[in-house]
Amino acid sequence: MIVLLAGVIIFVVVSDFESSRPEQQGGNPYEYNIDEFSKVDPSLVIYRETRNIQLDKFVPRGICYSSDKIYLISDSLLQVISREGVEIARYNLFDSPRCIAVSGKYIFIGFIDYIVKLDLNGELLEKWEKLGERTVLTSLALKDKFLFAADAGNRKVIRYSVDGRYLGAFNGNSTGIYKHAFIIPSPCFDLAVNAENELWVVNPGLHAIENYTDDGKLRTYWENSSINIEGFSGCCNPAQMAIFPDGTFVTAEKGLVRIKIYKPSGEFYGVVATPGMFKEDGQAPDLAVTPAGDIYALDFDKNRIRVFQPK
Repeated sequence: MIVLLAGVIIFVVVSDFESSRPEQQGGNPYEYNIDEFSKVDPSLVIYRETRNIQLDKFVPRGICYSSDKIYLISDSLLQVISREGVEIARYNLFDSPRCIAVSGKYIFIGFIDYIVKLDLNGELLEKWEKLGERTVLTSLALKDKFLFAADAGNRKVIRYSVDGRYLGAFNGNSTGIYKHAFIIPSPCFDLAVNAENELWVVNPGLHAIENYTDDGKLRTYWENSSINIEGFSGCCNPAQMAIFPDGTFVTAEKGLVRIKIYKPSGEFYGVVATPGMFKEDGQAPDLAVTPAGDIYALDFDKNRIRVFQPK
């Protein structure tokens, strides 16, 4: 009897892990009609799409912006692209990447369960130790001499030194008045560091964006659960996030795909792109922003980088 019970427990744990991987996501049994919510008041749209950068046949994986350049990862490839859409450099990778962060000296690329460090010429400098079977890395962010990595498989944030030393992890629990563990129903788990060197982490199951200290103490958060334009809906949104230098948040949602802007306080500010501009029930675009206020949205479904600028 004990052996049988142990086998059942192992089966449940393995099933839970497998169901959190991208290829195992099924339909939503609680899905409702969202047609009426796909319409957006034009007065709320404060950005316009100014151009597209059509991509090669490679499957895009992620994007970031640094030193006036776009860094794009696709399949087993890293491309450096000018703001005008001209390819500056192309480097082959030995595996399929998931996320990327770039500093003034280094490029960090996350694969499903490990991270590599490259120089700005694409040369491999370090390959960090693998993190384990359940790991699904989805986002990287740099803060001073630290690199933070979002692990959707284990529902935690990992902290490294930039030379690859593992410095611990946290799962969103807090001993203070806030008690928000990370709720990650699907592999949508993003994080970013703002210009004030504050770490912000999306808690998609709670429709929240949370601010943490380096050692994982929750300082503050804001949330907005609503299918209306000012909020987030579905199982796990926002799926992607970026932060402007002034602290303004840019978010992208999956399912009912839309890109929006929120003030540093979390108050809804305006719409960048409406659901009608994307594939129905599509993926949330990965986001990168420039100091000038431009937004680069990596549209996975249409295989292009879409550029949005303030009206």
